[in-house]
Amino acid sequence: MIVITMTKVPASLRGDLTKWCQEIQTGIFVGNVNKRIRLKLWKRICTNIGSGQATMVFSTNNELGYQFLTTSVSRQVIDYDGIPLLMHLVETKAPIHPGFSNAAKYHRIHEQQRMKTPKTSGKIPAFVVLDIETTGTNIDQDSIIAIGAVKHDQTGKIEHIQQFIKLGHPLLKEITKLTGITDSKLATEGVELDNAMENFRDFVGTLKIVGYNISFDLNFIRQALRQLGENNLVNQSVDLLSLIKQIQKFLPNYRLATVLKKYSINNEQAHDALSDAQATMLLAEKLIENGQLEI
Repeated sequence: MIVITMTKVPASLRGDLTKWCQEIQTGIFVGNVNKRIRLKLWKRICTNIGSGQATMVFSTNNELGYQFLTTSVSRQVIDYDGIPLLMHLVETKAPIHPGFSNAAKYHRIHEQQRMKTPKTSGKIPAFVVLDIETTGTNIDQDSIIAIGAVKHDQTGKIEHIQQFIKLGHPLLKEITKLTGITDSKLATEGVELDNAMENFRDFVGTLKIVGYNISFDLNFIRQALRQLGENNLVNQSVDLLSLIKQIQKFLPNYRLATVLKKYSINNEQAHDALSDAQATMLLAEKLIENGQLEI
């Protein structure tokens, strides 16, 4: 059984969900679907949600008997000894002085963005951008299949690492279609999970980790480390999605592809871990140069 709650989402998405679920109240959907359909529904929600928010609760085999997912940037799903918990994040927003209307407020925001001058001297600090590909969105049931990371060191040198991770079972066709990763690729180019985690930690060191919706990536990384009995990742992180939602009020949605287009950044191969990481690095560099991001 699944329960989905949605707010401020396009009417087309709500209509789409009624093919599989019953809307028992505005924005609240209930259904009984298998895992494959559930993953497709969540992917469709994330793709078409626009500037709205959604949460999905579904039955699973854990201490509570259920698990949940959310698109909210003010909350993060964490695992506490096998029990899913929802952590409230502190999100600091710049104050907006009251005006005579919402239009006046938006106009003021737009002018502030247009007139904002860079605060940096041109030197970009060292950090790492991370992106992963997985077999699904549930950290308890799904696995990492690819890790892409790009490092910007203090000298300005750019390095990258790309790893594919072996699985003990075939990939879903939907995942192969989305990412371009095949079973044969994992079998021939993949490494064991412990080797991948060791290589990743060596590459990152103590640098800050930057990403787009970075909590998703870090939750999977930390879950993999727990499975291996390794120490948790303690690096500080920066989420560009939260920042973009503060400084870009007029985007139709906050998918990475939409944001990259806004900043005239080309991503040669979307849903490829390394390509996504490289594009996100370019986004971070632009935000730093504009004085909108500090590492």
